[in-house]
Amino acid sequence: MDSLLFFFLFFYSLPAPAGADLAGDGKALLDFRSAVGRQVLTWSASVSPCTWKGVTCAAGRVASVHLPASSLIGQIPSGSLGSLSDLRVLSLRLNALSGPLPSDLGGCTRLRSLYLTGNRFSGEIPPFLPYMSALIRIDLADNNLSGEIPNSLNNLAHLAMLNLENNQLTGEVPDLHIPTLVKFNVSFNRLNGSVPVALRGMPATAFLGMPLCGEPLPPCTGEVSPSPSGSRKLSGAAIAVISISAVTMFLLVFAVALFVLRLRKIKARTKTSTDAEMVMGKKNSVTSPPPPSSEMLVRKKDLVFFGSGPTAFGLEDLLRAPAVVLGKDAFGTTYKADLGNGLKVTVMRLRDVSLPEEEFVKQVDALGAMRHHNIVFLLAYYHSREERLLVYDFMPLRSLFSLLHGSSVRPPPTWESRTSIALDVARCVEYIHSTSPNAFHGNIKSSTILITRSTEVRICGTGLARLVNTSPTSQRPFGYRAPEISKTWNVTQEADVYSFGVLLLELVTGKNPADLREEGIDLGSWVQAVIQGERSGELFDVELVRNGAPEVGMVRLLQLGMDCTSFNPNDRPAMATVAARIQEIRRRSAQKTGKAVAQAGI
Repeated sequence: MDSLLFFFLFFYSLPAPAGADLAGDGKALLDFRSAVGRQVLTWSASVSPCTWKGVTCAAGRVASVHLPASSLIGQIPSGSLGSLSDLRVLSLRLNALSGPLPSDLGGCTRLRSLYLTGNRFSGEIPPFLPYMSALIRIDLADNNLSGEIPNSLNNLAHLAMLNLENNQLTGEVPDLHIPTLVKFNVSFNRLNGSVPVALRGMPATAFLGMPLCGEPLPPCTGEVSPSPSGSRKLSGAAIAVISISAVTMFLLVFAVALFVLRLRKIKARTKTSTDAEMVMGKKNSVTSPPPPSSEMLVRKKDLVFFGSGPTAFGLEDLLRAPAVVLGKDAFGTTYKADLGNGLKVTVMRLRDVSLPEEEFVKQVDALGAMRHHNIVFLLAYYHSREERLLVYDFMPLRSLFSLLHGSSVRPPPTWESRTSIALDVARCVEYIHSTSPNAFHGNIKSSTILITRSTEVRICGTGLARLVNTSPTSQRPFGYRAPEISKTWNVTQEADVYSFGVLLLELVTGKNPADLREEGIDLGSWVQAVIQGERSGELFDVELVRNGAPEVGMVRLLQLGMDCTSFNPNDRPAMATVAARIQEIRRRSAQKTGKAVAQAGI
């Protein structure tokens, strides 16, 4: 009763909206822009808010604000988004918004979807949230929210998704009885106790990284698994049905046993015949063993391992292991799991996978069969109706992105290192393409390329675009995406070549493609604009110039990057050709360096 009284007082104490019309909505959004997006949102009061980037209208009112990964930063002020009384969808995920949620957001009584994952929001779950009765989806993951999860969320009778993972929430898991709730996750908080009975139908991955117990996790101390039989006496009809079923089951098992026995005898005779033929020389060729398939893989507690060696851990070990979030993107969330005894693995929890089980296993088998020294190996996977997990070697390495653009006391990569990295990546992508005409990496960018201390390359994220059910437009990293992807929605080997070309331009210019993309230009177009403006001094990374990188080599690598990023996919070279050209650039650079050393008499 107290919570209902609070909401009544809270709601009627809210200030009236700035104006229950489109003009009022526009003013509220401009206030929002002034606070958190002045530098990145180009909204103008001279045009209708319905034409602004990320804003959708319906019936003459703002109905949706969709600004994911838009470099928004700061605290959302009161009197801005809370004044959008007709708002149905609010998506501000993957920004740098901070502070508590604005207190007047509860005035958006028609809000159905709230996506705020991947920000820096703090404070408790706002008390008005459980009383926004139209809410269907709430995603507050990857923030700094604290306090307890209120049981009053039971008021949201239509709630289908509640994602609160990776926060600082404390207390116990709330006892939610919401029939419509199908997606629920509170992993990696500071919760304790047991999983409520009403939530025990959720997957174990909804409760990772916390000392919880109870189904679907291991049972709590003294807890006995529920008996399948009840305490009530069975009726005569039920006993008759059970008896008939038992007899039928016995006959069925007996028939199956006879069939299996018969089949084994046939196989034994076939093997004897085959062995005899081989001894007699009729089998004169031996084919290499096929790549591992799901039938050939080692299984341990529902984890499917590639290879036939011993397995050091199972699914239960993985679920119990302390874990930290490494990152999150369109494919899912990546964790580092510490299994003890020095064993660490990387776990990718895939999102939005809708492939049929047979197709999913087929695609993962193909990824697991890839064995190239520059690929991060896929060790195992887990799949159920609700969850898909990929388990990789953990590589405690820095990404190429951090080496090129991160602030560090370490010097940036040299010309020799950059061309060596480019060649390794090119050869690895060439290998991926060679496994099948339809094989591709699908996510080539500097952040998926890991570098060892000795400048060796390890590429991660191979083939994820085949597994995740999001449009290729969202899968492909902004700044690296081939132009045809937005039209055809088909990721191809030619699209890989384009992404690799952007990577080459990034290595030569030192520019971050994502930064340029925010300015409405891709890296290839920027290079062309600089060349046409005869500003060649801006083309090359100042660190390369300062350290005496060969200008001819830099020009040739730049030209190769431009060839790879040709607008027409058919004009782009194959990866085998790309690798050969990089190797030739390195050879000529080495020759020039050798001549310079000889002339200097060193």
